[in-house]
Amino acid sequence: MDEQATANEGSGTLVESVMTTIRHRIAARSLTPGTRLPSIRAFAKTMQVSKSTVVEAYERLAAEGVIRSRPGSGFYAAGPLAPLSLAEIGPRLDRVVDPLWVSRQSLEAGDSVLKPGCGWLPASWMPEAGLRRALRTMARGEDVTLTDYGTPLGLPPLRHLLARRMAEHGIEASPDQLMLTESGTQAIDLLCRFLLEPGDTVLVDDPCYFNFHALLRAHRAKVVGVAYTPSGPDIELFAQALVEHRPRLYITNSALHNPTGAILSPVVAHRLLKLADQSDLTIIEDDIFADFEHTPAPRLAAFDGLSRVVHIGSFSKTLSASVRCGFIAAPRDWMEGLTDLKIATSFGSGRLACQLVLTLLKDGSYRKHVDLLRTRLSRAMAETSTRLKAIGIVPWIDQPTGMFLWCRLPEGVDAADIARRALPANVVLAPGNAFSLSQTASRFLRFNVAQSADERIFRTLEEAMSR
Repeated sequence: MDEQATANEGSGTLVESVMTTIRHRIAARSLTPGTRLPSIRAFAKTMQVSKSTVVEAYERLAAEGVIRSRPGSGFYAAGPLAPLSLAEIGPRLDRVVDPLWVSRQSLEAGDSVLKPGCGWLPASWMPEAGLRRALRTMARGEDVTLTDYGTPLGLPPLRHLLARRMAEHGIEASPDQLMLTESGTQAIDLLCRFLLEPGDTVLVDDPCYFNFHALLRAHRAKVVGVAYTPSGPDIELFAQALVEHRPRLYITNSALHNPTGAILSPVVAHRLLKLADQSDLTIIEDDIFADFEHTPAPRLAAFDGLSRVVHIGSFSKTLSASVRCGFIAAPRDWMEGLTDLKIATSFGSGRLACQLVLTLLKDGSYRKHVDLLRTRLSRAMAETSTRLKAIGIVPWIDQPTGMFLWCRLPEGVDAADIARRALPANVVLAPGNAFSLSQTASRFLRFNVAQSADERIFRTLEEAMSR
């Protein structure tokens, strides 16, 4: 095959065709590391393209590190990359199942890996058309949106819209009580920086979202778990923990709980807030799954009026995990201190991400998208539950809603062992003790029903349990 034919078989522009030819030469070893490339004039003649086309192709290859430029001398083929080690890119079967185990396995997994243990929706469930439309709209907008810092509190129109959305859940917050963050995780991190000193005690649910454990350890807090029930934390144990440990903070999901899918009851919510008031306890209420609810659950921030409850959320679950935008709703007298801390740690807000979220939320298609998500999740929940029951894996609560199904394995089966055995089959599971501070959930797995449609998941589970 001659080089012109090689160039023509590329699907891109003339520049891309020239780049393809150079890559072919390097792959075929006709251009070895350190070899000088043809001059721009000579290669333009060979490829029957303009010199400017070759210049651009060479510059782009240099930017990728495929070739190197030596001023006054020309362009040279770069040295090869170190070969990939299959041992390094494969799953770490020997890694302890700690709070970061599931995140590492899920985030590092390739497209061929099944991820029923991850915490996000499949890409095909996300509003890709709306995202592209919003990006095109922004590209035609003001230059400052594309290039400038955002204010520390974040885009005012988005904060006004969020205040209206929170009012639908009974939470009264003015826009000046809202701060936009890069994510829900950054919101919690910022609040921990604001509220905690090393050694302070923080209560969490047991089980709870595993990243709460990791984040609190990063802040050198003492973490105490309180058993979680289908209606909220065990109130008697919660009261006991307040007396014994005198915690500074409690972090929880009050609506759709992660990982159990449980919903806080109004009775437990009122008793919880009464105890918090008596003990001068601050509560961070993570409401990241709000839009998956069919019927709104009680919000601690609604009962409390943002007095000692701080409300946070983000849009990574319903819009895009690539668009990092979350928020904090806090007492008004906290906002100046939080603003100073945000400037010190991240300067301004991500203006581009905030504008994208605002554009999508104002689009009437968002509500339709969320309605469709609820319907699809309900269907996936029923199907996944049925398949799991058929192989002896039983849901912890009846008729859960949302994304997660917390399930008990048969007697004598350890979830961490099952998760390790599933990895070589390209299935990432979420074993229960990754969520449990007391390590009492060894017979549990959390399933993301939106990621559990593939029959191979259930075959892998059966085979792993049979061993």
